[in-house]
Amino acid sequence: MEGPSEIITIFIGQAGTQIANACWELFCLEHGVSPNGSLHQGYYPMDPSMHAFFSETQARKLTPRTLIIDLEPTVIDEIRTGVYKALFNPESLITGKEDASNNFARGYYSIGSEAIVLVLDRVRRIWETCSKPAGFIVFRSISGGTGSGFATLLLEHLSQNYPKTITLDFVVFPSPNIATVIVEPYNAVLTTHGALDHVNCCFLVDNEALYNICARNLDVDCPTYTNLNRLMAQVVSSITASMRFEGAINLSLEELQTNLVPYHRIHFTLATYAPLISPRKAMHSEITTQQITYSCFEPSNQMVSCDPRVGAYTSCCLLYRGDVAPNDVNRTIGSLKGAKSIRFVTWSPTGFKVGINYQPTTTVPGGDLAKSRRTVAMASNNTAIRYRWSMLARKFDLMFQKRAFVHHYVGEGMEEDSFGEACDNVITLIDDYKEVEK
Repeated sequence: MEGPSEIITIFIGQAGTQIANACWELFCLEHGVSPNGSLHQGYYPMDPSMHAFFSETQARKLTPRTLIIDLEPTVIDEIRTGVYKALFNPESLITGKEDASNNFARGYYSIGSEAIVLVLDRVRRIWETCSKPAGFIVFRSISGGTGSGFATLLLEHLSQNYPKTITLDFVVFPSPNIATVIVEPYNAVLTTHGALDHVNCCFLVDNEALYNICARNLDVDCPTYTNLNRLMAQVVSSITASMRFEGAINLSLEELQTNLVPYHRIHFTLATYAPLISPRKAMHSEITTQQITYSCFEPSNQMVSCDPRVGAYTSCCLLYRGDVAPNDVNRTIGSLKGAKSIRFVTWSPTGFKVGINYQPTTTVPGGDLAKSRRTVAMASNNTAIRYRWSMLARKFDLMFQKRAFVHHYVGEGMEEDSFGEACDNVITLIDDYKEVEK
């Protein structure tokens, strides 16, 4: 097998850093990498699957090809002193001295503009060590200041400096009923407007949906961010598995984006994963390929609070792992095409793309998710997501009509007109999705 293309992962802000902890914990388990970067017995440094996410040091250790960035040091300092402190190159961990105070303008203009030069230099250094870079995968929440403002600034520069490179964006979207930050509608709308032209494909999740899955499906009494982030890490792992491991049908980063995104602006995708069952329940059931596939279309299994039945699919990528036979997949997709509840836009009547990867899913020992012989992650583009944008635009408008908190943004160098422009762009995005559904 030819070695895979290299992927550069970038985790931004407090949420991004906490997602990094969960992702690298899982990736290390999958590839047999110990917390100090050495390989467990039975794994080989020449194994090509390693090199999508890891690079090899002169000391024959493996280190993540990543940047973890926050404008204040507290959360990243926990990595510097934690279990994985010897895994990361110290230059991969970038912190400033003061945070963005949940303010897009601080992350984008004042504080962010001081940090961007160093970050771009670190990106360039990583890029230069790659022999065939496939692209960037960015992880962030868009509710706070760093994940919205600084991430937008960085994404702009990445698209200018690496114009032909694919950028995937994993975004923690504001939850419909729980607000962690009062001004999150401002931050989310401003970054959506600012980053829209600089991202190829964006996967949306929200904490409320993840929390409900952990509590309902995985029997977690009081889910914490660790539970939520580990669940998200499994989705990321499944979406990237075919870029790392051998399989019957593998998808590159480019193929994934090509199949999911019909028009550049229509690039916000839903993610689901199956089977979502706890180890206790798994002892009593053997789940078929058809069962796990159908469960991906259930609204309660979506990782963002969205009911796909009220919209239409433009495309679906079904990414299977483990003991999955192509014949079973073909039969399942044949039955899906006849299902009344699964509606595709008229101009994309057979919008299924399939990946089958032989590498079974790895689970964290003592974690919430059962180890299964076969799993599937579904990435789909569905027009129902426009209702989340509508809800966000409505919350934005309620605050902006009163000019509430606007002075905090203007005080950091932002023009007041930028608010109106950003909201107009999101409203145009909603109209774009309506147009696609016709």
